[in-house]
Parts: sequence; C-alpha cells; structure tokens
Amino acid sequence: MAFESLTDKLSAAFRRLKSKGKLTEDDVKAAMREVRLALLEADVNYKVAKEFTKKVSERAVGSEVMESLTPGQMVVKIVNEELTALMGGEEERLKMPSSGPCIVMLCGLQGAGKTTHAAKLGRLLKKEGHRPMLVACDVYRPAAIKQLQIVGEQAGVPVFEEGQGDPVQISRDAVRHAKDYGNDFVLIDTAGRLQIDEKLMDELENIKKAVEPSEILLVVDSMTGQEAVNVSKSFDDKLGITGVILTKLDGDTRGGAALSVKAVTGKPIKYAGIGEKLDDIEVFHPDRMASRILGMGDVLTLIEDAQSKIDEKKAAQTAKRMMQNKLDFNDLLAQFDQVKKMGPMRGILEKFGMDTRKLSDSQLDDRMIDHEKAIILSMTPDEREKPALINPARKRRIAAGSGTRVEDVNKLFKSMEQMQKLMKMVKNKKGKFRRMPPMGGGMPPMGGMPGGMPF
Repeated sequence: MAFESLTDKLSAAFRRLKSKGKLTEDDVKAAMREVRLALLEADVNYKVAKEFTKKVSERAVGSEVMESLTPGQMVVKIVNEELTALMGGEEERLKMPSSGPCIVMLCGLQGAGKTTHAAKLGRLLKKEGHRPMLVACDVYRPAAIKQLQIVGEQAGVPVFEEGQGDPVQISRDAVRHAKDYGNDFVLIDTAGRLQIDEKLMDELENIKKAVEPSEILLVVDSMTGQEAVNVSKSFDDKLGITGVILTKLDGDTRGGAALSVKAVTGKPIKYAGIGEKLDDIEVFHPDRMASRILGMGDVLTLIEDAQSKIDEKKAAQTAKRMMQNKLDFNDLLAQFDQVKKMGPMRGILEKFGMDTRKLSDSQLDDRMIDHEKAIILSMTPDEREKPALINPARKRRIAAGSGTRVEDVNKLFKSMEQMQKLMKMVKNKKGKFRRMPPMGGGMPPMGGMPGGMPF
C-alpha cells in the first residue's frame, strides 16, 4: 500500500489529539513534531516538511480550532487541506494549443518508465476520444524502439519511427506526419540516461527547439524518494518542464516525491502510474491523494473507475433482477466479470479506506473470483438459470468439472442466498436503499448499488 508508513504515523499522532477533549498549544506542538518526523521519514524535503508543519501549527492554534467541540478533527481537516495545497491544490490536465497537435515530450532518467508510460498516456488519451501517436526517439537503448512498438500495439496507439536516426529530425518528421494524418496528440518518447549529463540535456533542448512542445513531462520513479525531487529540479532548470508523471505509486513508496515535487519545482504532478498494466495510470488529484495519505480512502476515483470500466446497462439489469428476487448464476457470472475489470481486490478495498493489512491473503486473493467463475461455468445452461435444479449429485459433478470441492460449490450457493437476503434487508417500502451491512464469506456484496456499482 502506498504511503503505508506515513499513514500509520500520521494516524497515531491524530489519534492522540482526538482523545483530548480540549487542545492546548503544547498539544499541537507535540503533534506537529510527530508529523514533521513522519514526513522526514517519508523522505519529504526538509524545508517542505518544516514549512508544512509551520502552516498547520499557525492555523491549528487559532480560536476556531481551540474552541471547537471537536478540536482533534479540526486539526485533521487542516492537515488534509494543507496536504492538498502542498501537492498542487487542483488537478492539472494537458493543455491543448490553439492550433495543431498537442506535442508532449516525455523525458527522464533510464529505468523511470518513460516508454511504458508513453503508451499508458496514449491509451488514456485514446479512451478520452483523442487520436494520439507515439514517437520513438530513444535511438540508443537496445530494443527501445521495438519495446515502444509492442506497448503501442497493446495500447492501440500508432507508433512513428525512423530507426536509429537523428532524434531531432525524427521529432520534426513525426509532427509533420501527425498534422497530415490528423493525430491531435504527439507523445515523444525521448532517450534516458543512467544519470543527468550534458549530452542528454543538449539533445532534449534541441528537440524542444525543433518541435516547440506544448508540454514537457518528466517521468520519475516515486520509489527513489527525495532523489526523484532532485532529478525533477535538475530537468526543470535545464528544460523548463510543465509537469511530472510519478510512477510506481502502487508500491511501498514512502511518499516523499509526491509531497515534495510541487513545492520544490513549482511544477504539478499531472499523472500517476499505479500498476503494471497499460490501464494503470490516472490523473493526479491532490485532494484525493491527501485523503489516501490520511487513511480516508478515495471513493471518487473508485466511482470514476466503475463508470469507465463497468457496463452500466448490464449492471442496472442485474440490479433490477436482484431487487425482483430473480437472481441466477448467469447474473452472478456477469458480476464477477465486472469486478475483474475494476482491478485487484486490494486496490478496490484501499480506495474504500480499508486497511488491507488486517485482511488475510485468502480474502485478498483475486484467484478466488476465477475459482467461483469456474464453478458456474461447469454448470449446464439450465442449472445456471434455475439453481433449484442443482441437487447433491449435480453438485458433485460441478465440483469435479471445475476442479474444486463440493464445499466450495456449497459456499457459492450460500453467497447467492446471502445476496438475496441482503436485497430484502436494504429494500424499504419505497424501493430505496438503506446502508448495506457487510457480508460474511467470500466476495463482498455485488450488484444492486445505486449507479450500477458492483458492490
């Protein structure tokens, strides 16, 4: 879980504040010392950590907090607001020029993930209705062009390449090609180095002069912590970057880069890489990231994921059937497919604000869905449509056909029964939904939530 250690330490500091009915200045100072230490351990820039706690302290010792009935919660609210401001305040998207394609240079050190994130960004832009094109300008690293072609094909985005030629000329030719063929985004994958050197910077500056990009995005590995901030500052001083893509934010990162980049360089984080798949990139929302850091989850991003990845028509049909008590195994199979599209179970639950460390590996095992799908697929069409047909002998046949046990088949039946009971509990006389109680057993409840959500 990203920011795990920082979240734990901040939560501990705020727990002590919330336990006090009234706060004194000394209480706030003690808490801010803990917060500053937590930020420094997370590899946040020293000056940034010091300035952050100073701002929070100044606001926290005001009469609005001290005289509040819930002073501890007011301090958390202030920290949330200041964290959001520290990371940029509001999301920032790519800026389209008044005419011609939006030219985006992606730069950074070797190994940061430029090539993969060029394809990820291209895929994201394509989903938004744009016509992006990738440009292979890393002519030095072995197989870099081939790699871009492979990920470009997987992302469904065309790749422009001219072999091991001059990167500056390739960039010019690519922009001309984009204008001729109607590509509105040109994503230039530039060469990286193991460290910043003059040759790398000269080449990047020459590409910049040749094509006059609308955006220069620096791809940095968030796992490198404070070093990522130093790299950002060096590139910004030489090139004047317009934004940052932070990669590996799904890993056990300490968070220093995400919290320091904007404050040190003045340039916003525009996108975050949150996994290995080509869909695992998202617009960076400072307010939502602050919420995650404070252990409050990120339900808004989860809803957006659902809206983009889930077939609302199918979900609504299943929800209607559930409310009419007509749920069968075909509906359950469709719901399993919807959940798989949302990504790993761990990530989904963390966006709800759950501490997944308290759950067992079996509860977070994504293969559990595959096992339950196998059980359903081992049923005949009639059995899926009419679960009442399935007697003990059929259960033994289904278990054998799916490579599972009869106990697993019974567990799936029990989950179906629980979901049917759940619908009766949440449906009141007007047909509206009350708060859903948690379900025991395997999967969380699926289907029937407002807006077609599968939970």
